[in-house]
Amino acid sequence: MEKQTLVTRFFTSLRTRGVLGFFKHTWIRFWMHFVGIGPTGRIAAWMVTWFAPPHYERWPLAYMNPKGFVAPSATLHGKDIHLGQNVFVDDRVLIYQSMDGGPINLGPGVAVSRNTVIQTEKGGSVTVGEKTRFQANCFLSAAQGSIRIGREVGIAPYCAFYPHNHGTSAGSSIRSQSLEVKGDIVVEDGAWLGHGVTVLSGVRIGKGAVIGAGSTVATDVPDGAIVWGVPARKIMNRKSAFPEAPTEEHSSDLSQIPEDVKSA
Repeated sequence: MEKQTLVTRFFTSLRTRGVLGFFKHTWIRFWMHFVGIGPTGRIAAWMVTWFAPPHYERWPLAYMNPKGFVAPSATLHGKDIHLGQNVFVDDRVLIYQSMDGGPINLGPGVAVSRNTVIQTEKGGSVTVGEKTRFQANCFLSAAQGSIRIGREVGIAPYCAFYPHNHGTSAGSSIRSQSLEVKGDIVVEDGAWLGHGVTVLSGVRIGKGAVIGAGSTVATDVPDGAIVWGVPARKIMNRKSAFPEAPTEEHSSDLSQIPEDVKSA
């Protein structure tokens, strides 16, 4: 019975995709068995990209293997970088832990889109909760303070997180002054940050909060609040208490993953 089912699935897939589509699908699934962050795994990821579609359509690849998918052009440097199951790391992402930097932990199902930089230096660490999504060109720099982002947070392109600042005392250059830290950055579960948001040292963004595009967040944001501006100020509260955070059209939650991938 099992053999008959496999044969049926084979011909159904062939008929649905056509010969070329079936070949591409089989190629991707074969090489996805070997992906990982080691040398062999990176070669396998490169083989996958021969026929994998670009951009957001690659996000489901992370669900074909518990090890997730790290694009061959991504750079991971550091001895204390931890990726949970089904993490997606896109093209030209840099995840960098300096020699004295703290750990970087990405929880299960986290997706990091292209050109994003996540780095830690002395006294800094980064922790990202399950199923949080970073759109392209985000920047997280943890030095002398940590960045802690919760579960299912939506982060639009060009967002930046700085848990430190440079001293600005007169009489000496900016570069020669020590970093100033008000505290860690904390983004609670289900928050949503619009395009180009900057989050500064010591800020807590509450559960389900919404930060309008282009805002600079310098003070705490209450749970469920909608804020906007430079500096960000509260506009109103969300009508319902902490529903799922809004995400962009291509946020690739589990409902958008093809059935044949989820059942792999």
